[in-house]
Amino acid sequence: MSTDLSIGLIGYGEVGRILAEDLRVQGVRVAACDIKLGGPAGGDLLGHAARFGVELVSGHAALAARSGLVISAVTASQAVPVAEACTPGLREGTWFLDFNSASPGAKARAAALVNGAGGRFVEGAVMTSVPPYRIKVPLLLGGPHAAALEPLLNRLGFAARVASDRLGIASATKMCRSVMIKGLEAMVIESFTAARAHGVEDAVIASLEETFPGLEWEKLGAYFFQRVIQHGRRRAEEVREAAETVREAGLDPFSAAGTALRQAWVADLADDGVFGSKSSAGFARSGDWRVEADRILAALKHKEQP
Repeated sequence: MSTDLSIGLIGYGEVGRILAEDLRVQGVRVAACDIKLGGPAGGDLLGHAARFGVELVSGHAALAARSGLVISAVTASQAVPVAEACTPGLREGTWFLDFNSASPGAKARAAALVNGAGGRFVEGAVMTSVPPYRIKVPLLLGGPHAAALEPLLNRLGFAARVASDRLGIASATKMCRSVMIKGLEAMVIESFTAARAHGVEDAVIASLEETFPGLEWEKLGAYFFQRVIQHGRRRAEEVREAAETVREAGLDPFSAAGTALRQAWVADLADDGVFGSKSSAGFARSGDWRVEADRILAALKHKEQP
């Protein structure tokens, strides 16, 4: 599919690069902006952009000024700052799709900035992990401009549907789901690692399989350890936004707050090299969660040494 629409991606991480690849295959013009361009990871971004014909732009406002559709795909805490940084460059009627895992309140603040500058803000809630589905990941849209953007996105290959014309509904759906999904990841890591330390992991898994016979706990364990080790920092930010969503409902986010701490804790271990190099073929892909649990336990034992 060829189109005259120029798309600007803010955030050229895993999600941004996947979207860029799938859009470029269709002949869509894509430019991107990422704060890592000037840092150690900048070389990888430059190489990827060169391979797929993506133009890299140094500033948010400059990218917004040249784009008919801006897609913000950054870490959750940056959703509002990115919207603010784009506003000086937004042209009247420019679409702004907020792809970030942020709370309804954060989406509302970003929308006020974008719409106030003449843009058309649409919240996007990505309902599962992007890599298996790529551009066709299930995507809920929200806000008064969502219905108008939906057909354009689907022509580009997205699997988008409008959740509501009221801003915040799509994000609340995503965030409340994240309390459960990210919480389950954190609980599995905590439970399985503790069980491994006590030598009762086989008995625990056998009991779980008896109680929940439809779930393959060995495979879930391997998958959850892998995802949190690799993306714990980003997941921790998302769950902080989920906790904020719970607060916005008037509840204290006891579970979500604890999940964010555990996800960030695993991310700290990964940054310390406990799980090996991220470029290593074996990084968090052992196929056996026990390998990763043993690395965690060894790291904790090492810290206890005088």
